[in-house]
Amino acid sequence: MSHRRAHRAALTAALAAAGALTLSACTSGGTSGGGGQTKFVTNTGGISTVAKADRKPLAEMAGKTLEGEPLDVADLKGKIVVLNVWGSWCPPCRAEAPALVKVANDTKTDGVEFVGINTRDLNKSPAIEFEKDYKVTYPSLYDPKGKLIASGFPKGTLMPQAIPSTVVLDRDGKIAARALKAVSEKELRSMIDPLIAEK
Repeated sequence: MSHRRAHRAALTAALAAAGALTLSACTSGGTSGGGGQTKFVTNTGGISTVAKADRKPLAEMAGKTLEGEPLDVADLKGKIVVLNVWGSWCPPCRAEAPALVKVANDTKTDGVEFVGINTRDLNKSPAIEFEKDYKVTYPSLYDPKGKLIASGFPKGTLMPQAIPSTVVLDRDGKIAARALKAVSEKELRSMIDPLIAEK
């Protein structure tokens, strides 16, 4: 009986961790991402930022894209990287897709790269259709169980805690900004433009 209880406890913990990604995007974000004191600044629009001196690097974020191609975010160091966590089943993800595509196209010449992280789509087909429907030109890592998300963001950083979430890395591969909601074009630019201006 105790073996069964231990199994249930482990399963419950795993489900709770997975459930963190299903939260709506209404968390404040001021100290989220690891407890304790943080140096995140959250503005009234629900976007958190980190001062350059306080940023931490993204851990390994590498895998296969929806098309089966290898992709390692570390290879994009030197560029500003926008990571967008999404699922084809998610209405807010559909709402923000046109803004993401537009800003991705508009900022490419400024050294900005977009990478999607598709999660909780256990079958790739709906996700691939989503990309076709919204004319998404940037790649998406396929992370159906959220393993890349769970391991890629160190404790105490601005980690994605909702679907959709958008995290922006500076040119050094450090986590600089995060939104725990569907973003508009204006909000997305407010996260990226200060990093484009950084030297």
